[in-house]
Amino acid sequence: MDDVSHRRADLESCPPGSNSRDTTLFNLAAALHSRFKKGRKSGDLDEAITLLRDVLQLRPSGHPDRSSSFHWLAFCLANRYDNQGAVADLEEAVTLGRAALELRPPGHPNRAISLNNLANDLRRRFRKHAWMDDLEEAIKLHHAALELRPSGHPNRSSSLRSLACCLSDRYDSQGAVADLEEVVTLGHAALDLCPPGHPDRAVSLNNLACDLRTRFQKHARVDDLEEAIKLQRAVLELHPSGHPDRSSSLHWLALCLSNRYDSQGAVADLEEAITLGRAALELHPPGHPNCAVSLNNLADYLRKRFRKHTRMDDLEEAIKLHHAALELRPSGHPNRSSSLRSLAFCLSDRYDSQGAVADLEEAVTLGRAALELHPPGHPNRAASLNNLTDYLRKRFQKHARMDDLEEAIKLHRAALELHPSGHPDRSSSLYWLALCLSDRYDSQGAVADLEEAITLGHARLELCPPGHPDHGLSVNLLAVAIRKGFWKRKLMHDLENPIGLRHAALELLPSGHPYRSSLLRSLAFCLLDQYDNQGVVGDLDEAVTLTREALVLNPPNYPNRASSLHDLALCLAKHFRHQPIAADLDEAITLEQEALQLLTPGNPSYDV
Repeated sequence: MDDVSHRRADLESCPPGSNSRDTTLFNLAAALHSRFKKGRKSGDLDEAITLLRDVLQLRPSGHPDRSSSFHWLAFCLANRYDNQGAVADLEEAVTLGRAALELRPPGHPNRAISLNNLANDLRRRFRKHAWMDDLEEAIKLHHAALELRPSGHPNRSSSLRSLACCLSDRYDSQGAVADLEEVVTLGHAALDLCPPGHPDRAVSLNNLACDLRTRFQKHARVDDLEEAIKLQRAVLELHPSGHPDRSSSLHWLALCLSNRYDSQGAVADLEEAITLGRAALELHPPGHPNCAVSLNNLADYLRKRFRKHTRMDDLEEAIKLHHAALELRPSGHPNRSSSLRSLAFCLSDRYDSQGAVADLEEAVTLGRAALELHPPGHPNRAASLNNLTDYLRKRFQKHARMDDLEEAIKLHRAALELHPSGHPDRSSSLYWLALCLSDRYDSQGAVADLEEAITLGHARLELCPPGHPDHGLSVNLLAVAIRKGFWKRKLMHDLENPIGLRHAALELLPSGHPYRSSLLRSLAFCLLDQYDNQGVVGDLDEAVTLTREALVLNPPNYPNRASSLHDLALCLAKHFRHQPIAADLDEAITLEQEALQLLTPGNPSYDV
């Protein structure tokens, strides 16, 4: 006979009116709750709540155990809210928690428990409605509970963790670094109280690791990320195959490794993240509440590998996974915008690689849908504005529809307004708006657009000084605009400026840098312009050398190879006209023939 059956038998021998009926009802409710925690059968929890309501009626105002009845009924209602999401359960839990706390004034032995539970329920409500007053009250209550649980108290680690969770929420909401620092301090303290073998060690390890990852994302301190990875590996060891929390450990370790790949570029980290992501997805089959998250994360890792190695099977799988995740996030789902954005990224990548216009059209459609879910005031609106403008600019480059470019410029101006002076993304907004204005100048010839692009380019360069990872890209942007000014006004000092800028930038972009090829090409064309105007053969020779290096950086199967082949052929043809060496002309013809074989009608990657 299990405990529930035993307690039912006790209740049958204690009919209504018996002095101990409230106790036997409570005992059966407790047994049902315990069984629910193990088997997750909602019927057990529903029956426990019904029984606890009966107990509360038998313990009217003034009864010594009334606060205990408030406590347990609130606790079970909060569990049901977590399981089923009915807001009415959460509201009642908060009300009952307040009633329990009133019956446990300062000095009461169970006051800390009531402070902690009410704070937990208020945090739940904050996470549902984003009401800051709930979170502020929860933090205040957790601070009070912590004071009642001094060093040596068996529940101190629990209070440390709970307070850290609330402060982490406030950091996510308001961005106060002091909250984040306190979170990490509390996390270390909680972990110290949960040594190896402690039942809460895995939870404390995971919480601290997540908080360190958050601090890494804020300050980019690699030691924070390294410690987070070390802690997550320890968590995974505590969650072996078959453990209910193993999938969560796989998820968090994969995220940290993906972050380290982004920061340091070690392919081994990305490969391990993909392996862990697949393992997490296997534990989250269709129907699992976290299936969409695992689909999305694995797709993100595969896209990163595609961008590293250009393996189309990775991108195809990523698109398939993102489509599946989007189906699990219908209209109204809080993460639908994230799936729309991620799928649009992948389709845009496939368009860049294969040139299928249908992919670009779908990316535009998805980008608009994501923007609609990020109205003015939404924290992700600027990102959605930028993403949609990227797709619109690509469509303009494909079809030369001016309305696409006009809309892109309008949206980029809106994004720039959301990135005022001091904002970390302002330089990015300056860059993209300058590119679009430069495109409009190319199309319509309005000097005002070019002048504004140059002004924005200078502003961008000020935000990306030497040593900044985007310095080379900023130099290239400004140099391109200035070179256009040269062609407009035919002033040689304009041309000398971008050549000098590009030479300086090229020194800062080592072999393997993703923008080195683009900068080599731009510098080569500036040197060709200078050669055409001044006739210095050294400029032409250097242009040949630069375009050869650019071609090496665009090997077979790279989307820009045809352009690089043509660029080198152009330089060699000019060299032949200056000095008729047959080998130069033969090589130029061979290069153009290879480029021609690579051209496919409609492919946007080839501008030969």
